[in-house]
Amino acid sequence: MAIHIDTDRFLADLHELRKIGAYRTGVHRPTYSKEDMESRRWLMEKMRELGLEASIDGIGNVYGRHTGAGPHLLAGSHIETQSHAGWLDGALGVVAALALARAGLPVDVAAFADEEGHFEGGFLGSKSIIGMLSEEEIDRSRGRTTGQMLREALAEAGLAGLPRMQIEKGRHKGFFELHIEQGTQLESQGLRVGVVTGIVAIWQYRIVFTGQQDHAGGTTMAERRDAGLSAVRLLAAIDQEFPRICGPRSVWTAGKIALEPGAPSIIPGRAEILFQFRDLEMPTLELMHETLLRLVAESNRREKCPAVLSQMSRAIPALCDPNMMACLEQAAQAHAPGKWQAMPSGAGHDAQYLARLMPSAMLFTPSIGGISHHWAEDTSDEDLALNVRVLGDAAARFLAN
Repeated sequence: MAIHIDTDRFLADLHELRKIGAYRTGVHRPTYSKEDMESRRWLMEKMRELGLEASIDGIGNVYGRHTGAGPHLLAGSHIETQSHAGWLDGALGVVAALALARAGLPVDVAAFADEEGHFEGGFLGSKSIIGMLSEEEIDRSRGRTTGQMLREALAEAGLAGLPRMQIEKGRHKGFFELHIEQGTQLESQGLRVGVVTGIVAIWQYRIVFTGQQDHAGGTTMAERRDAGLSAVRLLAAIDQEFPRICGPRSVWTAGKIALEPGAPSIIPGRAEILFQFRDLEMPTLELMHETLLRLVAESNRREKCPAVLSQMSRAIPALCDPNMMACLEQAAQAHAPGKWQAMPSGAGHDAQYLARLMPSAMLFTPSIGGISHHWAEDTSDEDLALNVRVLGDAAARFLAN
């Protein structure tokens, strides 16, 4: 099944979308902001122009339903952004899905809400559409930086009271997502296409140390119960021990360290760490988890400030569908011979949730300098056009299987 992707129109759509919430060379479209909602209305209009049935649901998912005969594919990503961030993260996959539909493929186009996790829980849209988001979780969730309750944000965005859509079981043969790499592996090797083998699981934790707030001048070092120092020593132990037990692509991050009361002349009485690690293999994840438990226990035997470890989330790695990967590899070799590779995704994506309901696969474009989650994020128009052609070719091959 030969198809023609209108790459000029595809690039024009991408550059038109980046004007909504433009910030320097990037975009600022936090979830449910006025800029985010404007972009969702823009997308629905584009869907209608293509003859898709466009709708938005009670969590903010925008969906364009193909009205013709199947078998159907689902394609898309998200269009909200991190704060003051890039113009391609998420938007690329949504506009690429529009390009597939414009080319005549039987594709449903989706933009899932809050993949970027502006609200607690994250991946609200993709979790909701597969039936994994409860009303209780919506009630609990609040903005990670604003503190605004999710229910309030939905009401301000005009989404309160709208039903939340669910994927129609049996409708889709598979889900495709095109995304920027958000790393340097492709660019550093002079490659132009990445066929994703799987999406890592992210395991997240909160570690709270309790010490004794006291005067920084009047309290001797022997008397101190400094929660901040105990936290730092645990992180140093983790960084020393994890390389001995982790996998080749394992990563770990202390994304937030908060000391209370946070004043220069006061010994911290409390320290909180938000910590995560990622890998594609469950045995490696389990070993990292067991090692973290051991290191916290050792800290509690050694330190004056006890630590309490709680696990906030525990995802499952999502392996990409072998048949869809084969179609992507064949298309990559046809359009970029010798300029592609198979590779894992170190970031989380909506595809990892869709993979629970249907075969799923991803394709990566290079990221210039590996930059993402920053307004300097970019990819050349030539690489963007190449990858949407690869995606269209692969989608046609998969439908023909």
